Amino acid sequence: MNANGVELDCLEGVRVVDFTQFEAGPSCTEALAWLGAEVVKIENPKTGDPGRRLRPGKPDDDPWYFHQFNANKKSVTLNLKSPRGLEIVKNLLKKADVTVENMAPGTIERLGLGYDVVKELNPRIIYCQVKGFGEGSPYEKNLAFDMIAQAAGGPISVTGDADRPPVKPGPSFGDTGTGMLMAVSILGALYRRDRTGKGRRLQVAMQDAMVHYMRVPFSRTQLSGKAQIRGGSSRSNPLLAPSALYPCKPGGPNDYVYVTGPARGERAAEVDEIIATWTRQHTKEEAMKVIGAAGVPAGAVFDTLELLNDPSLAERGIMQKIEHPTTGKLTVPAWPVRFDGTPPRVKPSPLLGQHNAEVLGEWLGIGAGEIDALRAEGIV
Repeated sequence: MNANGVELDCLEGVRVVDFTQFEAGPSCTEALAWLGAEVVKIENPKTGDPGRRLRPGKPDDDPWYFHQFNANKKSVTLNLKSPRGLEIVKNLLKKADVTVENMAPGTIERLGLGYDVVKELNPRIIYCQVKGFGEGSPYEKNLAFDMIAQAAGGPISVTGDADRPPVKPGPSFGDTGTGMLMAVSILGALYRRDRTGKGRRLQVAMQDAMVHYMRVPFSRTQLSGKAQIRGGSSRSNPLLAPSALYPCKPGGPNDYVYVTGPARGERAAEVDEIIATWTRQHTKEEAMKVIGAAGVPAGAVFDTLELLNDPSLAERGIMQKIEHPTTGKLTVPAWPVRFDGTPPRVKPSPLLGQHNAEVLGEWLGIGAGEIDALRAEGIV
């Protein structure tokens, strides 16, 4: 097996004009790129995606963040506030299959690239928008980030201990979770367009996406008629003891194993102490292996450093090593779905404007001399 992944051609020939930034939109278009689409990221010539620099005035201060959500893409710089830049991007849209944007509400329309305009340019295009809140919501014009979506969509309300304030889940469900729902929807829209020839508009709100991920808590509320309470890391159903995090040696901040089991709820506290006494004598890896081998679900709590350096994840291509021209060697998570036994290959995220000549030449026939002139004018 090739642990470095394979070049996927599932979406070969699909062209994506990508106006996204930060994470919710870029995670969607990155998924398309991993699956073989040609994703062209349109960036500001001077600053690029704000995700390239998380602290103002320090370009590439945190390039690691940008790498995570822009692998396998191409970068083209265009000043969309210039008539010539707007003309060029409209010509790109005429040749695109998909376009995705997650700008602040109203921004894409003010640039002259709203749905009605783009649909006239290209009736076959799949026009996609990721926003914080949906059309018709009282918060429709509000800005949103991951933690805002997780608060307004429910996940924060059910995370943490019952007798303490709610806690934001660590993973960015609000951003990447929303992006994955849009990516799946794009695939469905492309499939139908191949049969009908018609494009369509896709819209997803981050709040609405979080509601989608709350289906189990909603089922508990429908059963009880009450808001779902926070259950911490222990059992959510008293009949499912033991089901909790148990401490392991050597006692570090993440040296725990999560154990579930059949109904032993009548003496839950006593059973918990018996299990904890045993787990304290074993590492979390040992506990996971022994308990798992007995047919009882168990999962060690692995932190980010452990997962980055996990040899099994590397061997299976789930974590892949790449070399970026400015950052150097780094390890990044790949698309986790395996195709014929191997996940897609990860390629480094692009330098700002790295593919100006390639994309503008191949898509629009713009020559090197004209590109130099556009660069001199500040258009690319």
